[in-house]
Amino acid sequence: MNVNSAENDPLAQELLRSVVDVARAIFGAAASSVFLLDEERHELVFQAVSGQGEDMLVGRRFPASSGIAGWVALSGEPMIVDDLTRSAAFDRDLAESTAYVPDALMAAPLTHGDQVLGVLEVLDPTPQSRSSLDELDLLALFARQASVGLRVLADRRRQTDGPALGRDDLAAALRMAEDLRRLLETSA
Repeated sequence: MNVNSAENDPLAQELLRSVVDVARAIFGAAASSVFLLDEERHELVFQAVSGQGEDMLVGRRFPASSGIAGWVALSGEPMIVDDLTRSAAFDRDLAESTAYVPDALMAAPLTHGDQVLGVLEVLDPTPQSRSSLDELDLLALFARQASVGLRVLADRRRQTDGPALGRDDLAAALRMAEDLRRLLETSA
């Protein structure tokens, strides 16, 4: 699913909002966001935000080579940074421009096959969520689930040849997110 499709699709927006809300809750974070990659403009675009910045960041763009989200998008690898003051990849100026500068973050790529669709970030997760490969694996699993939901929406859109998807499509995507939330709660 490309950025323009997601921006113009209320079902995709609801799915992404569900993803950031659940990610924020799972990791006890101050904020969570999903960026989608605009390959044509080589930019990451805030598509959904929960917590700090949710009122002003959706739709905002920045270079895909900037910051930790940019590194995750380019490398296709997840990352945890416990102390952002010591991270060379952290773009403090970019963070300051969002009106929220985190101390720590977790990020995982949203992928489909070898293609990176975007990045899921969790800002200032609770300390027990940090520095743990298990937690990074959990975030990567959740990002993969979100990617599947996006691909389902994109595939259904192509099949129907139009912008309107039915309530059944939304229900299926939201069920996937809810199933993952329950799975994560039982494994914690």
